[in-house]
Amino acid sequence: MTNSNTQHVVGHLINGVARDDASRTQEVYNPSTGEISKYVAIASQATVEEAITAAQAAFPAWRDTPVIKRARVMFKFKELLEQNADKICELIGQEHGKILHDAAGELQRGIENVEYACSAPEFLKGEFSKNVGPNIDSWSEFQPLGVVAGITPFNFPAMVPLWMYPMAIVCGNCFILKPSERDPSSTLFIAQLLKQAGLPDGVMNVVNGDKVAVDTLLHDPRIQAVSFVGSTPIAEYIYATATSTGKRCQALGGAKNHAIVMPDADLDNVVSSLLGAAFGSSGERCMALSVAVAVGDEVADRLIECLSQQIQGLKFGCYADKSNDFGPVITQQHKNKVVGYINSAEQDGAKIVVDGRQAAPQGFENGFFVGPTLIDQVRPDMLSYKEEIFGPVLQIVRVQTMQQAMDLINQHEYGNGTCIYTRDGEAARYFSDHIQVGMVGINIPLPVPVAYHSFGGWKRSLFGDLYAYGPDGARFYTRRKTITQRWPSANVREGAQFSMPTLN
Repeated sequence: MTNSNTQHVVGHLINGVARDDASRTQEVYNPSTGEISKYVAIASQATVEEAITAAQAAFPAWRDTPVIKRARVMFKFKELLEQNADKICELIGQEHGKILHDAAGELQRGIENVEYACSAPEFLKGEFSKNVGPNIDSWSEFQPLGVVAGITPFNFPAMVPLWMYPMAIVCGNCFILKPSERDPSSTLFIAQLLKQAGLPDGVMNVVNGDKVAVDTLLHDPRIQAVSFVGSTPIAEYIYATATSTGKRCQALGGAKNHAIVMPDADLDNVVSSLLGAAFGSSGERCMALSVAVAVGDEVADRLIECLSQQIQGLKFGCYADKSNDFGPVITQQHKNKVVGYINSAEQDGAKIVVDGRQAAPQGFENGFFVGPTLIDQVRPDMLSYKEEIFGPVLQIVRVQTMQQAMDLINQHEYGNGTCIYTRDGEAARYFSDHIQVGMVGINIPLPVPVAYHSFGGWKRSLFGDLYAYGPDGARFYTRRKTITQRWPSANVREGAQFSMPTLN
């Protein structure tokens, strides 16, 4: 659309300068009220190409900047993130609807990735071997790729970008970020803090946009690698397109995360754990636990009874009220989608135990709210089970054995995260050894790896060979070069050798 409204327009950051390319704009809503709060500029192909050109020009000098100086920028960046935490969380709440305490948790997990990036002088050291042959030394280096790009989702506007560009930049690359156009302000503000931290212009650029911006990044030959987090259909498109044009790509897709509840589990702890893992952030997390697999009908009945009681005490509403447990979903369209899945479950014969479809907190009746929803008697053939709902909906599936529960999980197309609730160490070990999922929790509902490990799922939850952030992040944003060197003596003349060189 074209904006003739006088409301604020969120622009871009190109070559260190805020840009307002507002020939095309899109509405940004306050999900708590349902009202348009501002507009976001939608970048043209020319604007994206300008950002790539700026990054390409900045790359030679940044590549040659000593790694310790790059790390010092990250140290200062971390300090600025902490100093501006309240403002960042407010921006997240205004545009995403995330309750302020939840936004603070998101930001902290992002800051931890910046902390890991500060250790670049250590993880970029490479390897050295002296005298691999007579007077021959060999070593490896990890060199930056060049200009790289990241495409990030709406549900973590602070954290997920911080999974990407701190590592890419500290490794010596220049970065183009295409964040979600639904909640762009916190992402742009955080990127601007890098300039204050001493980052040279052009090293970090932000372009807000839609498919035009994405396709420009995917097809431009100057982009060497693309990292993506979002839904599986888009992840498949991103991965196929990027790799077909010779780029590295890691594309993290969707999820359907299951929790197995064993008969010996501490049910009170399980219920408390499931409430936060299923309904926190309105279920708009790729690691949300959306399915509880109860082993035995007795476990299922007790679980339903306890969950039903506890759900009544949950509080949801505006992001600014810290007493709320969670807020709205991101848009009216997404609310309709979530409600549609609940409707389909009911039509397919599932039992709606707690119904959140008519949620309307007092004073915020026009917000994009879906209340906590609990559904029993869900079967694997139901659409609501097969697909990612991405809302505050917890489904209960009943099985009779742990192996049936594991088979259910292993047969699902997604393999992002899972967990088991049990007091049996043997069962927990068997589960962790044989479950076909990338991130596994034992009595841990959201097994999100810390910043010095790496994040990623299996099957159709990840496309590419390397996980996000941590050690895999360093490898994704660099390429190894191995140098073998000898300085021959001036007094020795050697003849030609035609056999394969060996150490003999």
